[in-house]
Amino acid sequence: MSRRRSSSPSTSTDAGSATPRNRTPQPVRVRRRSFGDVVKAFLAFVALLVLVVGVPLALAVTRGWPLPATFEPMEWLRQDISASTFLGILTFVVWLAWAQFTACVLVEMKAALSGVGVPGRVPGAGPSQLLARQLVAALLLVSATAAGFAPGLSQLGQSLDGNQRPAAAAAQQTPGFFAQQQEQAAGAAAAVAEQASHAEAAGSDATQRGDTKFYRIQPPEGRHHDSLWEIAERHLGDGRRYKEIFELNKDRAQPDGSRLSEASLIRPGWIMEMPGDARGGDLVEMPDEAPEVSPGVRQQIHDYARTGDHARGGGGSGAADVSVPTQRPAPAPAPANDGAGHQRERQHATPAHDSSAFGLPEALLAAPLLAAGLLGALGHRRRQALWQSAFAGIGGRRGMEPPTPAGDALDAQDALLVGADPEGVRLLDRSLRGLAASLAADSRPLPTVYAAWFGNGDLHLQLAQPSGRPPTPWQPGQDETFWVLAKDDAEQYGDSDTAAPYPGLVSLGTMDGSRLLLNLESVPGLVTLRGDEADRAAVFASVAAELATNGWSDRMTITLVGFGADLTPLAPSRLRHLDDVEALIETMEAETRQRRGALGAAGHDSVLTGRTGPAQHTRWAPHLVLLAAEPSPEDAVTLAELAADAGRLGIGYLVGTGGGELPGAAWEMEITGDGRLLAPLLGLELDAQLLPAAQQRAVVELFVQADPERDPDGPDHTPPFLVDISEQGRPAVYARLVGPYEIIGLDTPDDERSALLHEALALLLLHREGVHPRVLSSALWPRGVTDDVREALVERLRAWLGTDPDGTPRLGTDDTGRLTLSPSVVSDLDVLRSLYHEATQGKGVDSRAVRGRLLTDALVLVRGPLLADRPEGRYRWLAHEIVDAQLPLLVADTGLALAGFHMEKDRAEKAIEAIDAALRTAPADERLWNELLRATHALGDPERLTALAADLIGRGGARGLPPRTEALLDELLPAWRDAVAAAG
Repeated sequence: MSRRRSSSPSTSTDAGSATPRNRTPQPVRVRRRSFGDVVKAFLAFVALLVLVVGVPLALAVTRGWPLPATFEPMEWLRQDISASTFLGILTFVVWLAWAQFTACVLVEMKAALSGVGVPGRVPGAGPSQLLARQLVAALLLVSATAAGFAPGLSQLGQSLDGNQRPAAAAAQQTPGFFAQQQEQAAGAAAAVAEQASHAEAAGSDATQRGDTKFYRIQPPEGRHHDSLWEIAERHLGDGRRYKEIFELNKDRAQPDGSRLSEASLIRPGWIMEMPGDARGGDLVEMPDEAPEVSPGVRQQIHDYARTGDHARGGGGSGAADVSVPTQRPAPAPAPANDGAGHQRERQHATPAHDSSAFGLPEALLAAPLLAAGLLGALGHRRRQALWQSAFAGIGGRRGMEPPTPAGDALDAQDALLVGADPEGVRLLDRSLRGLAASLAADSRPLPTVYAAWFGNGDLHLQLAQPSGRPPTPWQPGQDETFWVLAKDDAEQYGDSDTAAPYPGLVSLGTMDGSRLLLNLESVPGLVTLRGDEADRAAVFASVAAELATNGWSDRMTITLVGFGADLTPLAPSRLRHLDDVEALIETMEAETRQRRGALGAAGHDSVLTGRTGPAQHTRWAPHLVLLAAEPSPEDAVTLAELAADAGRLGIGYLVGTGGGELPGAAWEMEITGDGRLLAPLLGLELDAQLLPAAQQRAVVELFVQADPERDPDGPDHTPPFLVDISEQGRPAVYARLVGPYEIIGLDTPDDERSALLHEALALLLLHREGVHPRVLSSALWPRGVTDDVREALVERLRAWLGTDPDGTPRLGTDDTGRLTLSPSVVSDLDVLRSLYHEATQGKGVDSRAVRGRLLTDALVLVRGPLLADRPEGRYRWLAHEIVDAQLPLLVADTGLALAGFHMEKDRAEKAIEAIDAALRTAPADERLWNELLRATHALGDPERLTALAADLIGRGGARGLPPRTEALLDELLPAWRDAVAAAG
């Protein structure tokens, strides 16, 4: 279809050319048809009539039926090739070309008139189908109802009667997208053109007189509802000016007695006062020159006018203008509620120059889902490194602590801790898996989801097409293509082993407190991103990092082309880097063929029908392609052909472009230099989620440092804080964290703040390298807190800890602004680490007696798990820590070292006592059980060894014994299987 533009006179041609365009037919605003449009439509009709009807008639009259009357192939081959034969062959070719073109016309007409799906591809009909599409588009522009299917944005805010509860009210204010819209017929378009022309003249005159203008909210038409954004876009030239309309009408009594309190909650029949420069579109003079407006409406407008500021001396004359549209343009997003529930989002959106950010990377602070994924993956990597190091042997350990980051890497780690929203990731993951499980239980297929809006725990899914009523506790949204789940309802879902239904969802940015996640694998075609290279790279890096580490996906392949070779450490099993577009095309052609064949063999129409059903298989995992380098025209055509069927196959394409248009683009976006992600024809203007180059390098450095394969034979790592374990090193404040939490040396604060101060001190004791103030406040108040509350807590904590004898505060601040504890504030975990380090790397190395005493003292400190009696609902930040893995390993190492110390002197019973003490804190450590088997074997008591083997088998359950333990039993007690079976 030809490109259509808004008729708003305030939008210049230059401005319009600078915005990205969606090349798939869009549900866009219908402009007034000009005489040229009518001429084009007439010529298109004549051309179609000649090509579709005239050509076969002419062939039938001049040449007749092209095929011979009899079927004798051998006789045909023996005939001479004459001019008549040649003309017959040529006639047959022309008939074939006509049939192909006619098929193209029918396909394009069906797609345009139905408004469902992109036009199908007629085999081998590239130029013919393009010509047919242009002719059909020109014809339907003024002479038929036409609808396009493509990503579009529609407003939520008007719910279906009776299907929404108060808990989901805020959710209904969130914008959704990919709406479908029917354009009006030619008669309606002509009427609108005439009315708009009259309205422009009336609006111009009214503006010169300074008259006040009014607009009456229109009732819904189909699936679309009026919104302040689209009113501002239509009459003020910019949808972002909706706030001006909101301020003019806020809290004023409407004809139905209610009042406007939130910009997204407007009702049909309400009156809106407009800014003085409102014009264009369908504004008409009121009341005398608007005969189509009923007397009742005129009276409502006059009554409403008396409630505004202009009625108290701020306005002009009593005459007014009112907008009475008969044609509704494509909807644009209404602003979401910005209540207290979005405090986390506002905190993340702190401007970079704001002092409250303390210099932390703003890009990571503003990306809670990305930060949670990175933080979870980093914690997993560090735990993996700890366990691999543990099983490498006591002598070759890298140390109990991961390397302490510094510089940009430390800032990035702090930003991840502050910005991460693991609760949001948990809700999103459980909601999606719960939906898949509910549909599978009802034998219903998964609907195709194009995108999700996620804000304040409420989740909105935009479906490609109506899929019936959603399963409980999901609710219908504004129309049949929206499914909504409120946060309170999402809490009903627990952990599920259902496969992740939509692993291709990835965050693009935020809009009015809600986060947009696009399902890359389901978009019918290419998604393109244009803008400066550095800005595009920041978007691509963010998308790649989130896809590689998110918590709502099971498995996927992410192919990076033209960027991201250094991102591989984030997820080596997911990320794959290719050097050029040629290699990508070769790879994707093979995979496209393979997936088509697999779907056909399995009898599935798309990956969704096989992903969560009984036939779950890795071949249904998505493959997402991120191409940062702009392809050549030839490669772009090939990619468009591959992407045409990609949504069904679970393959998604995000392609960068410097400014040119790419064929087959279903959604075109632009990233601006100020971090805005724009798609005007979709009504999208987001605060983009970015991962700039500096933060990208810092995050990668964190993962590289945590790599378990990195320098495995390096020197032992010294704990970040060593305590003076001599008699002279008695601390001023001693906190017992290993077991029940106790503090010695401080008075107990008042009951109201005691728990908060204890939690803050525990966090500082576990991070002797220092804690950023934002990290501290984020740990204590996950939903955000103001600067003054945070600063008051720090001062209260400083006063509680007091000062050392030399007057130095025990809570200080280092050069980077991080909070640190003085050496006189010590925890039992610090002492435990110091004793083990001194026994294995210090004085205990050269003195056996010293080593035994130090190890014994260390094991005595172990009274149970870390912070064993912590109250429920607090200390949630421990989920980000690896101390839960460090402490059992440290205790196990101490027990093993002490057992080895006793076994050197054949004191097996003493060794067993040491191992039993360690097992109380580290019961899952296989090394302790193996050492216990060796010590028991040294006693020379086969019955006791057999009883221990039976106990181990009982603990193993269905999983059985670990391979190392089985091999050790085969060595120590060859007949253990028969002995255990006999013992029963």
